[in-house]
Amino acid sequence: MTISRRTMLAAGLAAPFASLPLLSRPASAQRAAGILRYGLSAFPPNLQPWVSTGASAGTVKMLIHRSLVSYGPKGELRGELATSWSLDGDGAWVFKLRPGCVFHNGDPVTAEDVKWSIEQIAGEKSTAYMRSQFQSVERIEIPDPGTIRLVTKTPQATLPSWFGNYNTFILSRKSTPTEFIGAGPFRLVGQERGSSVEIAAFDKFYKPGIPKLKGIKFVVYADENLRFAALQSGDVDMIEYVPWQSMAAVEADPRLKLDSQEGPFMDVLFNGTKPPFNDPRVRRAIAHAVRREDIVKVAFFGRGKPLEGLPIVEGTPWWDKDLSRGWNYDPARAKALLTEAGFGNGFQTTLLATAQFGMHKDTAEIVQQHLAAIGIQCELQLPDWSTRVARGSKGQYDMAIHGVSSDNNDPDGLTVVLDTTLSPSHGRSFRVDAPRTIAALARGRAEFDQAKRVEIYKEMQRAALEEVPMVGLAWRSQGYGMDKGVMGFTNLPGALSNSSGNMLEETYFG
Repeated sequence: MTISRRTMLAAGLAAPFASLPLLSRPASAQRAAGILRYGLSAFPPNLQPWVSTGASAGTVKMLIHRSLVSYGPKGELRGELATSWSLDGDGAWVFKLRPGCVFHNGDPVTAEDVKWSIEQIAGEKSTAYMRSQFQSVERIEIPDPGTIRLVTKTPQATLPSWFGNYNTFILSRKSTPTEFIGAGPFRLVGQERGSSVEIAAFDKFYKPGIPKLKGIKFVVYADENLRFAALQSGDVDMIEYVPWQSMAAVEADPRLKLDSQEGPFMDVLFNGTKPPFNDPRVRRAIAHAVRREDIVKVAFFGRGKPLEGLPIVEGTPWWDKDLSRGWNYDPARAKALLTEAGFGNGFQTTLLATAQFGMHKDTAEIVQQHLAAIGIQCELQLPDWSTRVARGSKGQYDMAIHGVSSDNNDPDGLTVVLDTTLSPSHGRSFRVDAPRTIAALARGRAEFDQAKRVEIYKEMQRAALEEVPMVGLAWRSQGYGMDKGVMGFTNLPGALSNSSGNMLEETYFG
């Protein structure tokens, strides 16, 4: 798809203010035109449908593409291109396609397109985020044009949720490496590199009355303070990642409102291909060396809570009080582990983060200070976000700070951050050996009995506390700020907050 740098949404949408820059038009004009101005925290490094490049890119991708399922306002799986999914007598997952769905080129969505998309994701040369999961599909069958049957190599209790991930979309098999043909509620109509992305409503979307907006202009404000200022001044109608220091100001402003959820988290990743981080004792030392309360206070202005174990959401069947504190702050224990591993005098290393997001930079600085107290001297490396993504995926770091969320609120959603045998990603440690953790994840994924799954995932937590494929640091509140006239948007619960961009299809001006 060839798109001009300054393509407007449409001449009809632009009138009668076509001679004015979009952001300088009166807010009332934007509302009349049905165009939402959205402050994005980072320009998408790319819009490749199956490659993970962060939640900001995911927000745009969720609106121009669609999968078999998505998540509804309460975090429940709901049908999209599929109306139903179920296990048949042989243990295969069967999806029934929704009649009448079409791609942006006007072609109908068929079972052949679903099969082709899965094959691209699972391909041997694929760089897809969900490649390893879909490689467990042994056979894809098409019993009739409206049905897909997925036969897996081993039982997969959580398979439907794979299609809820914002890096798993069904594309037309006519798509090419440079032109991705989706079936989402909006079409990509313009972008200015590094600055903005424009999408317009797709008039043949399969949900009646959706989308409720005529278009969205995503404007990039990499500086979080400028992003908040744009919301305050009315230059944009809505922003993601409300700075934590600004949340109280949003709540106090009679013109604005805040929708926040606790579910995303900060963690430390490791490069396990070389000393010292190929030794789990060193990784455990890192885990015990950091006082998480400092991160919550400084990086998140108290809008969060310490994370001293795996990011299992409290209140779910999988959460265990003792396991949740398995990496409690204990600098004496950290020093003893370093001595046991042969690094009693400490060592020098590097810590990769980014200066583009304050939460990453502040978290990195606090971790640096606490590690210095046990003899580990860290040189901070703070490139822009695109460089951070690229270096993380290639393993070009010793340690790295990351902000992420599980794919969903089931422990299997942690696979993407714990299973280091999966395709390299900026969001998981690089080739860290954690066989017991990974094996427990696989057992939980294959088990359909809820009580047995609970015990398996507690075993998985115990293994991870010893093998340390990553180190949890802090839960963070993730907030969307918006004008009170913006209606219909829902910040999805818990770990699903990063998938909330999907709710923009239901957003409108009240």
